[in-house]
Amino acid sequence: MGHESAPAWHVPHPTVLGTRHAVSSGHYLASSAALAILDAGGNAVDAGCCAGMALAVLHADEVNFAGVAPIMIRMADGTTVSIDGLGVWPAGIPADLFLREHAGTIPRGLLRTVVPAAPDAWITALRDYGTMSFGQVAEAAIRLARDGFAAFPLLVEGITARQRGYRNWPANAAIYLPEGRPPRVGERFVQTDLARSIQLMADAEAATTGGRLAGLEAARAVFYEGELAERMVAYHRENGGYLTARDLADFRCRREPVLTTRWRDFAVLTCGAWCQGPTLAQTLQILEAYGLQGLEHNSPGYVHLVVEALKGVFSDREHLYGDPAFVDVDVERLLSTAHAAARAAGIDADRAHPGLPDLIFGAPQPLPEPKDYDELPVVGEGATSYVCVVDAWGNAFSATPSDGASTSPVIPGTGFVPSLRGMQSRPDPAHPSGVAPGKRPRLTPNPAIVVRDDGSVMPFGCPGGDMQVQAMVQVFLNAFHFGMPLQEAVNAPRFSTWSFPNSFAPFDYLPSRLFLEDRFPAGTLEALRARGHDVRSWPPFTRDAAAVEAIYRNARTGFLEAAADPRQPAAAYVS
Repeated sequence: MGHESAPAWHVPHPTVLGTRHAVSSGHYLASSAALAILDAGGNAVDAGCCAGMALAVLHADEVNFAGVAPIMIRMADGTTVSIDGLGVWPAGIPADLFLREHAGTIPRGLLRTVVPAAPDAWITALRDYGTMSFGQVAEAAIRLARDGFAAFPLLVEGITARQRGYRNWPANAAIYLPEGRPPRVGERFVQTDLARSIQLMADAEAATTGGRLAGLEAARAVFYEGELAERMVAYHRENGGYLTARDLADFRCRREPVLTTRWRDFAVLTCGAWCQGPTLAQTLQILEAYGLQGLEHNSPGYVHLVVEALKGVFSDREHLYGDPAFVDVDVERLLSTAHAAARAAGIDADRAHPGLPDLIFGAPQPLPEPKDYDELPVVGEGATSYVCVVDAWGNAFSATPSDGASTSPVIPGTGFVPSLRGMQSRPDPAHPSGVAPGKRPRLTPNPAIVVRDDGSVMPFGCPGGDMQVQAMVQVFLNAFHFGMPLQEAVNAPRFSTWSFPNSFAPFDYLPSRLFLEDRFPAGTLEALRARGHDVRSWPPFTRDAAAVEAIYRNARTGFLEAAADPRQPAAAYVS
């Protein structure tokens, strides 16, 4: 990575450097909790699971303890695994339910529930790659939920924007609107029921004899077969939901293949087509096939090229991606140099494509009717969080926990919402991402890791729904094509296309729409408009542009370089 002079825009803080271990996450209290785990002798997996569960408390409107938590782990010996952390539709839900009874929509409420996966994901990671107990790594989450923390602007803004949703169910309102209103910045935000739920799991572990693995299974059983499971099932049974005791008891997260794609002297490691993971590698390949030489950073030509490459990738995602257990996704062809070259050949350097480019192979799906409004699509939920860790042994952890609580009910007495991620399935079961019993929705969260040929490793990721991959591509190229120090690569102004059907119900489609943070020259916006882009402005350093966290273990220098995005209350700590 280069260390050139600082760019013209304001740099809120520099890259932090350490020699032992590093953590970066979406909230400073989660990062400090993870650092304490590392300082106590835990490894990257212990620390990452600690921060992930803490984020479910701190980013309370954006991450749910019973939500999703896709994880990628690369151990120091090169062993790499992805844990999907993603639930499936209940076995008893009719595939045509939403077409037949809900006019092709996925309504708010219990019907969008899939099996909660995050608790199993954390415990699976700890069991197979960690060293500590559930109680040790969950202690911070329990304490933050029980004792509370100071409400911060992002949390307050999110709850305020979604307060109509929270008012639909008394248990949601009791947590998020405790005095009948959203919390104010600086007020203590407490989640007593959630603290009790996590404590129940830790207590079951502590009461178990037979070692660490038996204890982890005991903690897990409380959620999937014990008191918490019983509460979820009873609520669904009494309120017209489909989640059953068998759905919970039979559930286990899946270990999915990690996809490896070459980009110059890097191996880019992504999750599979059960999420949008492959789009990161596809975009980098298309841009490499087209050629970035001679394009200045964030110039009109560069922005146009990246946006047009993304449109081709999002066309593939829209028409072809889906749960590989149900859909035959030709990932090998999607990630081939031939496909990248074909997509690159379809880019017009002077003119924006007005929507989604045509498929190069496969069966196209019907597109939603185009929309035209000034703001971004309103998806009704928050924008996820993220954590990455690299420890002193060289193990790397990358996870993107998610799910909100404003469009489906909190189970009374638990403090959590069973995963509402069904809102990312298509109501039509014929769609590759369509609803089916036992099928996973097509997930937007997609943690990634890159490995350089010199041995350097970088876990990175972000919240942001359909903006996630777009931000990750820009940060990666900022660092490794343009040579920016890591924190400057994160700080740099971002842009975002929305010329595709949104991944969240109601799947709004905004052809040609392009947002740029308000740190680009006016001439850049005009040049993009001249190419046919429908250009709109974002405020500077907006969370809508996602918030990338990253750690680069630099084999050349021996330092850990860590960056945290100023677009949220993130923090990167090193030792």
